[in-house]
Amino acid sequence: MTKALEGVRVLDMTHVQSGPSATQILAWLGADVLKVEAPSGDITRRQLRDLPDVDSLYFTMLNSNKRSITLNTKSEQGKEIFLELVRRSDVLVENFAPGALDRMGFTWEVLQQANPRLVYASIKGFGPGAYADFKAYEVIAQAMGGSMSTTGFEEGPPLATGAQIGDSGTGMHTVAGILAALLQRTGTGRGQRVEVAMQDSVLNLCRVKLRDQQRLTHGPLAEYPNEDFGDEVPRSGNASGGGQPGWAVRTAPGGPNDYVYVIIQPPGWAPITQLIGRPELATDPDWATPEARLNKLDKAFALIEEWSMQLPKWDVLAALNEHNIPCGPILSTREIIDDPTLNDNGVVVTVPHPERGSYKTVGLPMRLSDSPADIESSPLLGEHNDDVYGRELGMSADDLATLKTNGVI
Repeated sequence: MTKALEGVRVLDMTHVQSGPSATQILAWLGADVLKVEAPSGDITRRQLRDLPDVDSLYFTMLNSNKRSITLNTKSEQGKEIFLELVRRSDVLVENFAPGALDRMGFTWEVLQQANPRLVYASIKGFGPGAYADFKAYEVIAQAMGGSMSTTGFEEGPPLATGAQIGDSGTGMHTVAGILAALLQRTGTGRGQRVEVAMQDSVLNLCRVKLRDQQRLTHGPLAEYPNEDFGDEVPRSGNASGGGQPGWAVRTAPGGPNDYVYVIIQPPGWAPITQLIGRPELATDPDWATPEARLNKLDKAFALIEEWSMQLPKWDVLAALNEHNIPCGPILSTREIIDDPTLNDNGVVVTVPHPERGSYKTVGLPMRLSDSPADIESSPLLGEHNDDVYGRELGMSADDLATLKTNGVI
């Protein structure tokens, strides 16, 4: 069976997480992703190692299904080889510091002249303007994109989310831009620039908080548990902040992840009152309607918690689901990595690696009926030098030896 992006060649000049997360999705969808690394390799090959002298999980989990070549693009011969690769490619993706490729001589104009059909995607921390030269990391993007100011409890400090919305979130936005540009190229015959900023991507994921910022001009946000409101959206703990109130309630035996998140929908209130042993609250005017409960949601969830604390979370989950009450257990990383359903569905996959043995990673998070994803190992550094430079570019063994001696590959 063919893959969705079969025949698409991607030059991957990315490193760390935001870029590799994007190009890995393209590789899973069937593109030939050629990871172009400096002779020293992507820095994450060595970061956070759990085994000595073996590519880290940081690298392997972001670079599967790719091919790796080494190339010193600062050398004159390296520049010539790189432009030849550009001519043979459909997409170039990079996440260097602003202007880094331009300073190497690879401006958009130069790349476009070399290959007018090229889709050139750049990931930066920030868009044009006052922040353009700021250095960006995952949590900085969260800080400046609206996530941290709205995450945490009311009296506590701003918090980072465990989800990598700055890095991998930006990678997913980049994939969308690349695919749109490739689709448009089928009609125009021309490539184009795709520019994605981490701050902008985080902000897009926080759009409901901008919704609530504007709603604040008309008064307090009744769906939030906060008692006092200023002129900005507050941190509101585990409240959903949406039309249906929700909260994480504790369960037995009281461990750090012994919680179930429960949402109270209007039809679910009566079954909840039965479960918690307070059936009279289903018809009590002070509790029976969403409007009546709105100013005492903390008390409503406290009543549910009195019941849930007596049971393990999976029993709580079963009881709530029996009554079609929206809920979900707080799953730890250990529970997720061992979850039979996630493993059976290929969301968590086991991948063999030639040096570290098998490891687990996240598979393609979407399913295409005609383009199933086969998750393969990440490449060793320069593993495909002979294949690309020899077979594809026609270099001899002596040529390759000279390039290596001269530090070009």
